[in-house]
Amino acid sequence: MIEIYHNPRCSKSREGLQLLEDSNKDFKIIKYLDEELTKKDLKHIISLLGIKPIELVRTNEAIWKTKYKSKKLSDTQVIEALVENPRLIERPIIINGGKAVIGRPSAKILDII
Repeated sequence: MIEIYHNPRCSKSREGLQLLEDSNKDFKIIKYLDEELTKKDLKHIISLLGIKPIELVRTNEAIWKTKYKSKKLSDTQVIEALVENPRLIERPIIINGGKAVIGRPSAKILDII
């Protein structure tokens, strides 16, 4: 089943959700700000995306700039920062089977659904 890691307050995430709704395919919404993501969850998502953990970080967020930007963090430390501050996670993330994309721009979602 298709999964979307969704933040309802984010316009890009809402666009991604709308695209999935328009596709008429079954999908599951994971509101990752309400449902805690574990280190294991994030490692799996990052693996499916085929990216480094830092590439999943919204580096323009104030919390990143004030708490982490000036530090040299390992991949594990970046993942820990994302677990502690899920607002830092890029969104939306769409997973379908063994494939995943960050839906920015939302047209990327079409590649895996």
